[in-house]
Amino acid sequence: MQFDLLIENASVVDGTGQPAYRADIGVTADRIAAVGSFHGLGRKRIDAAKLTVIPGIIDPHSHADLILPLDPAKQAQLMRCKLTQGVTTTIIGNCGLGCAPVANSEAEKILRAVNSWMTPNQVEWRWRTLGDYLKRIENNGLPLNVASLTPHGPVRISAMGLSKGPPSRAQLKKMRSLVEQSMKDGALGLSTGLIYPPGMYSNPEELKDLAGIVSDYGGIYTSHIRGSSETLIPAVQELLEVGRQTGVRIHHSHNEAVGRNHWEKIDRVLELEEHAERDGIRISFDMFPYTAAATMMIAIYPPWALEGGVDQLILRLKDIKTRARILRDIERKSPSWPPWTEHGWPHNLVKATGWDSIMIGYVEGRKNRKFLNRSLGELGRLTGKSPFDAISDLIIEENGKVSMLIFEVTGERQQYNLLAKYATHRLGAFSTDAEDYGRGLPHPAAFGAFPRILSRLVRSQNLLTFEEAIRKMTSFPATIFGLKDRGTIRPGAFADLVILDPLKISDHATYKNPRREATGIHSVIINGYVYLEEDEFIGGLNGKLIIRS
Repeated sequence: MQFDLLIENASVVDGTGQPAYRADIGVTADRIAAVGSFHGLGRKRIDAAKLTVIPGIIDPHSHADLILPLDPAKQAQLMRCKLTQGVTTTIIGNCGLGCAPVANSEAEKILRAVNSWMTPNQVEWRWRTLGDYLKRIENNGLPLNVASLTPHGPVRISAMGLSKGPPSRAQLKKMRSLVEQSMKDGALGLSTGLIYPPGMYSNPEELKDLAGIVSDYGGIYTSHIRGSSETLIPAVQELLEVGRQTGVRIHHSHNEAVGRNHWEKIDRVLELEEHAERDGIRISFDMFPYTAAATMMIAIYPPWALEGGVDQLILRLKDIKTRARILRDIERKSPSWPPWTEHGWPHNLVKATGWDSIMIGYVEGRKNRKFLNRSLGELGRLTGKSPFDAISDLIIEENGKVSMLIFEVTGERQQYNLLAKYATHRLGAFSTDAEDYGRGLPHPAAFGAFPRILSRLVRSQNLLTFEEAIRKMTSFPATIFGLKDRGTIRPGAFADLVILDPLKISDHATYKNPRREATGIHSVIINGYVYLEEDEFIGGLNGKLIIRS
């Protein structure tokens, strides 16, 4: 017996939460062939003495949808940040945001604008169905394993553009057809983003109707819920009700509380989710270990101002009277339930956190790059304007292509006690919710989320055992999303493996210097192929497309 790859003398943490044990791991082709004692029986051998082997990390919350269609060299460059922190599998199509399905050229035009903040280069959209898109990225070559949800945004835009209000019978039929086709194409489930257009315009009946189709196919319903501040509690209840009425498995994307006045609601949220689980609702959530989040800057504006898309927002900001109305809403209007009605608003981010807690992460124009890493309060002072006028003028000048980092998310900067409530909870997995698009300032989670958990929450804070933290990064998300033969070290499982030093693994990315790679990872192996070995990044396109079985 001779293995293609033999990892020798390893401390094995197998992803199940069980204590570490000493063993060799034999890999043949893309699978783990055996775990035991096989000294010398490998064509290629890696000595893992004094090191630990874990399953490849699964990132359940990615927005790499428009990175993966890029040419292989460019996508490998941009996805390196995930690989060097041990991520071997990622799930795209989150928060209702994505690029497929797209029914026609008009829907494509809207989606290109909506997704501009997460589009690194101009991408030729040679797809209509989600199946077309998945074939495109698979044929293009994948630097890591990829699975996809069906994003609700493209489904609704394909049926009714960015119109507010409930769909007509014909429009709902179109949406149902697109969701069903996507599930047949192999989507893991459906995601919604209910603080973004067009998700913010959807009522609960629409969501339950579509989630029911997902349930019929054994999929999962994930949601960036309808607000994490004033509307946090009813937004969680709305998510739970989808699970209760349809039977679909539900997943709360990046569980969080935004704004210091709302941090006290975290315990209530977790109580609601625990109670729902006891009642038979299949529920889970993910979290990222930072007190700032990244998204598109247009999310600071009220829903009515976003109706019709970025072009219409810009026209409204150019009109003096309409701009004044937008400012009044931002300064005075508190979200209330239900927020999908005519004058509703799910999440007033400025009111929740303040102008000084929102930072510019990316602008497209070279002239305005001097404002990167500046808060909107600073932007106002630097331009001699109010923060509102300063950012609104910037939105106009940059044609809406501005991203942000927003702070006061689940605690003060560098604070862990509130994050720990999510991190240690039995229903919680971990995620990055961040990408490097090769421009501006990415969120540091793109380079450091998982090493940060292991170095800070495990090694420094002792909030979790190493074995439990690894379970939350590997077998638990694999179970949540139905990823067969991933997330554990056992014979027959895919050979996605990470070799690291638990005493040295550390994150180094910061908000000001977010592209610093993690250290302490010796090797990364995807489907039996070595991508990283002894700090030498090799890379490759050996990732597989994972479709719902």
